[in-house]
Amino acid sequence: MSDYILNLLPLQGEERAAFEAAAPDAVHVYAGRRTVTSEQLAQATVVFGWPRPGDLVRCRNLKWFQTMWAGTDEYTAPGILPPGAVLTSSAGTNAQSVAEHMLACLLALCRKLPQCRDNQLKAKWIDVGKMKTISGALVLVVGAGHVGSQFALRCKALGARTVGLKRDVSRPVEGFDRLETMDQLDQLLPQADVVALCLPHSPATAGLMNARRLNSMKQDSILLSAGRGSVLDQKALADVLNVGLLWGAALDVTDPEPLPASSPLWSIHNLLLTPHVAGGMRLDITRRNCVQFALENLKRYVAGQPLENLVKL
Repeated sequence: MSDYILNLLPLQGEERAAFEAAAPDAVHVYAGRRTVTSEQLAQATVVFGWPRPGDLVRCRNLKWFQTMWAGTDEYTAPGILPPGAVLTSSAGTNAQSVAEHMLACLLALCRKLPQCRDNQLKAKWIDVGKMKTISGALVLVVGAGHVGSQFALRCKALGARTVGLKRDVSRPVEGFDRLETMDQLDQLLPQADVVALCLPHSPATAGLMNARRLNSMKQDSILLSAGRGSVLDQKALADVLNVGLLWGAALDVTDPEPLPASSPLWSIHNLLLTPHVAGGMRLDITRRNCVQFALENLKRYVAGQPLENLVKL
């Protein structure tokens, strides 16, 4: 029986033809997240894109699902995927976008641009005083994956020293002067000038950056968070920032999202908040990377080869 490939990716130009050439014996159907039908979902054996979890539940013939995002949390709950279905992510395809966003936030904090913007809105011409450089700084990246690697490369280009933390350090990762295992976090936090959290949500990462660890950070250091909001104790961060223990922080992710209006984070002058916009399809390079990755994985699928970015269920 031929595969029924339901493609929800944001394809352009000749990209449909490329998918059809990669799997010429399959039935190729194209739809959007909001326009996909129950009949299409019921027939699908392969799905590409970003379906709603409630829609994916209807894909009872599903053999393989390739999500267009790096995060897979919403699809791993029991009952979402049928037994035996394979899940792959698009991890790495948005690494450039997220890394550039993190670097922009870091430099903005170093140069006190949030405070300058606050003064601008009040029509006040005020010298905000001492600033920072990351040249010579020690940048600790907690989660030395695709995003962490790209961020570290950009920091190194500006003269920083980089250390990455990950579970498996058996292979080198581009951008890092050295790699350490996650159990070195407590030892390295007091030494770092910049701490960048690039971790997914998991039982092991939830609450990892707690009050004790935030208080152990080097005074006048900078914290960045661009993985998942559940990694960070937000109340503890507000407390630390309000007593002046950190130079500043930037969060692109919070828990929950959207951040409630009652959160104390909104009013902290040296905290830069962005509404989970570091990644996504905001850069065309991300869209192209995502489409190309799915296409290459389809070629592996047709050839019976192992798929890339396989997610353990």
